[in-house]
Amino acid sequence: MKVMEYITDGLKKGKMHMGLIDPDEQDPEKAAELAFTLEMAGSDAIMVGGSTGVGHKNVDDTVKAIKSRVRIPVILFPTDASSISPAADAIYFMSMLNSRDINKIIGEQMMGAPMVKSMGIEPLAMAYLIVEPGMTVGNVGEAELIARDDSKTAVNYALAAKYLGMDLVYLEAGSGAPEHVPIDMVKRVKEEVELPLIVGGGIRTPQQARDIARAGADIIVTGTLIERPEGIKNKIEGLISAIKN
Repeated sequence: MKVMEYITDGLKKGKMHMGLIDPDEQDPEKAAELAFTLEMAGSDAIMVGGSTGVGHKNVDDTVKAIKSRVRIPVILFPTDASSISPAADAIYFMSMLNSRDINKIIGEQMMGAPMVKSMGIEPLAMAYLIVEPGMTVGNVGEAELIARDDSKTAVNYALAAKYLGMDLVYLEAGSGAPEHVPIDMVKRVKEEVELPLIVGGGIRTPQQARDIARAGADIIVTGTLIERPEGIKNKIEGLISAIKN
């Protein structure tokens, strides 16, 4: 089954959770153990990537290690064209639509496209929209951040993504953000655009995850939370349960 089909079928049953693992935060073996913990807690897919450039070997070794431990899809979440591994099941072929850097909108994609084709990785076309505060990804991506009180702009970008033929929309507050994407913004984007909506950044508690899911997010992503190993199984189980129940 293709990963996009897996996501589409999964969303027919309810909300989904994906765990984001940064290859720079731990060695491949620890990343694989973390991925296994996520799968056992009910996560639906593993995303591999980070806010800053990650070397090809590190990404490849991490993906291979994770694939050896889990059955759920492993999806690349690349920072640039060098962060691609043929071992992954799919790649978010994403455009940071609100970047001031043309490379983040289409340049890296142009360079990476031939590699994605030659490696046979399934591309998942995604609009990546950075919302205040943006954190590291906002700085690195030179994003023209969407203001927290400007849901209209977020809706307009999401509509543009739909009309450009993209498969997914991702609202990102940034890894480690003190606040998640505003509830009103999530609600309004989902009301206007029927594409699967992913929301990440600043989501730390079951209540926050539940509120975002009820507002309209189809897929919740957590990254910083799972980088703290103490009590991770109980933390992530509670959060995933809040999303899905």
